[in-house]
Amino acid sequence: MARSNTRDEILAAAARQFAAAGFKGTSLHDIAVEVGCSKAALLYHFDSKEAILTELCAPAIAELAELDTRLTALGPESARVAAIEGFVDLVMRYRKEIQVIYGDLPALLEQPAFQHVQLMTQRLQECLAGSSATLTTQVAAKIVLAGVSATAFACTDHSDEDLRPALIEAAGRILAPLE
Repeated sequence: MARSNTRDEILAAAARQFAAAGFKGTSLHDIAVEVGCSKAALLYHFDSKEAILTELCAPAIAELAELDTRLTALGPESARVAAIEGFVDLVMRYRKEIQVIYGDLPALLEQPAFQHVQLMTQRLQECLAGSSATLTTQVAAKIVLAGVSATAFACTDHSDEDLRPALIEAAGRILAPLE
């Protein structure tokens, strides 16, 4: 009789494996061994390694889409504040998934389930940079996106309650005032 939580165990093991070895560096066999099941049992629950990754990241991608939608209805200054706070909250909530995505970003963006993530991230960057979109403001926006993500999963020695406001304040400092 199959364990009822095998699917969840597969997702948890995949998250750990992807975070440690990257998406490309993790095999279905690695995940199956950690779960204690056969590769065939794993494939019963998921069609492929890509399907595991897609399901793992689906909640984070859905929240990114919600943030993207919210930002379109706001003016430039309100959108920037909402973008900073929304992105920090998203990263804090999905640290492992973000670590996996950033670890193998070029390869992952080629996966069908992640193609729209690149567009949403571009719109988020534009919201952070503002309408002037000089090279300096574009670079600052990219630093905020990459820096918030990297810092969130590197600062495990700080509580979320302490880290969140520090990330928001630092992001605001990096970005030039909107014109």
